[in-house]
This record gives sequence, C-alpha cells and structure tokens, in this order.
Amino acid sequence: MSLKQFFSGFKKGMKNFGQNIALIVNSALLSIVYFIGVGFTSIISKIVRKHFLDTKLSKKATYWHDLNLKKKPIEEYYRQF
Repeated sequence: MSLKQFFSGFKKGMKNFGQNIALIVNSALLSIVYFIGVGFTSIISKIVRKHFLDTKLSKKATYWHDLNLKKKPIEEYYRQF
C-alpha cells in the first residue's frame, strides 16, 4: 500500500465523515430553531387568542367574506398587493 493510496482513502473517509456530521448538526439546529420559533409563536398566539387563519364557516357555509366598504375606502381594495 502506497502513501498516495492511504491519503486518497483518508481524504474520502474524512469527506464522508464531515458530510455525516454536517447532516446531523444541521438537522438538530434546524429542529431547535423550528420548535422555538413555531412553538413560541403558537403559545403566545393561544394566550392572546389570536387566530392567523379564519377557518370558521359563516352561516352561509362559505369562506368568502362580504365586501364592507364602510370599513375601508374602495381605493384600498384596488391595490391589495
């Protein structure tokens, strides 16, 4: 076994080891950030009773909202985005 083969095998092994460690560390860090971010947001929104999605059906059994021009002027409906 030559020294060149040893170092090429060592290089491949270290590359695989680094990729495996990076996968584990990235998964752990992203999981922690997700649970902290989503978890705290969920807990705080439940305490404040804030609902981000209006999922309750109206009496008409539809998700469409009536256009109430008394709350906002009609100009605000033209450029919504």
